[in-house]
Amino acid sequence: MSDEVEVSALAINVTIPEALRWTDTRRGEVFALSTLNVRLLPDGCLAVKAYGRPVAGGRGAYVSFAVPDSPELAALVAEAASRAGQLWAAHRGMS
Repeated sequence: MSDEVEVSALAINVTIPEALRWTDTRRGEVFALSTLNVRLLPDGCLAVKAYGRPVAGGRGAYVSFAVPDSPELAALVAEAASRAGQLWAAHRGMS
């Protein structure tokens, strides 16, 4: 194996605590957002999208939403990214 292993993506899913959840509307349907998908970009920055389910029920489409500019959400993302780094570093190999 070469010295440089190319990693094309690192992503984690983070459950949004109840107190930080919000709703958003897409195509006339209201979604309750409960999960963040956080990706580590090649430049070291984080890209974040929110996902959830339609408030009216049903499966609904898998649609991403922008994350509001909130200090609490930014802190959640930073803490989740740091925790994911710890978990990755402590991996025990394939099972």
